[in-house]
Amino acid sequence: MSKEINYIEINRKSWNNRIDTHLKSEFYDLDNFVKGNTSLKSIELNLLGDIRGKSILHLQCHFGQDSISLNRLDAEVTGIDLSDKAIEKAKQLVKKTNSNANFICCDIYDLPNHLEKQFDIVFTSYGTINWLPNLDKWAKIVSNFLKPNGQFIFVEFHPVVWMFDDEFGKIGYNYFNSKPIVESQSGTYADRNAKITLESVTWNHGLCEVINPLIKCGLSIMDFQEYDYSPYDCFEKTIEFEPKKYRIEHLGNKIPMVYSIVARKNN
Repeated sequence: MSKEINYIEINRKSWNNRIDTHLKSEFYDLDNFVKGNTSLKSIELNLLGDIRGKSILHLQCHFGQDSISLNRLDAEVTGIDLSDKAIEKAKQLVKKTNSNANFICCDIYDLPNHLEKQFDIVFTSYGTINWLPNLDKWAKIVSNFLKPNGQFIFVEFHPVVWMFDDEFGKIGYNYFNSKPIVESQSGTYADRNAKITLESVTWNHGLCEVINPLIKCGLSIMDFQEYDYSPYDCFEKTIEFEPKKYRIEHLGNKIPMVYSIVARKNN
């Protein structure tokens, strides 16, 4: 990647610029969340199981809804995110919800300089690794913060989805991580009509680029699943075919939209 692209600052600004829109959006439904609704979806809830008393590190937590939802299930939770505005809002949300989740603002690769602890579970979900250029470094972070026999629980949008253009009419991007994708867009997935313009730098990561670094860092893959729907209505041309399950209308169940990994750190 060209040294001229400061992806960390570009992406930090991108997430800072969208935070106010996200807080007000129906997508995040903050009012009902504060009243007690969970933001977690059935996919990750089923993978997590009973987390009472577990310590969880939540990577790339945005403004903390999932972290607080995990804490409401009686887990001890630490969330980290690149966006200083998101972490500021997360800390405010902790007070509003009487949560005791903790939050740290930093770039994920820099986390060892901010946290010295190992966790029972490392968790991350939906639209996270596409912001990271190097998954070898990412896997080392995951392994570093897991206790022996700890679990990594990961749910992510499928790389096949990222191959399509925004209208899902043609293949617009490489499946493989060939180069950074530098883009500018109006609006955000939580409100496509929002009067904001966002610049971003992202990367596509094929499945082998995700799985092999985890294995090399001492994790055993215990479960891998692919899902023919998204629990989030965050793409164009979607249809809700069952409550809270979305597909691209003209593609139906022909493509995978989400995948999940459960991995265990070896002794």
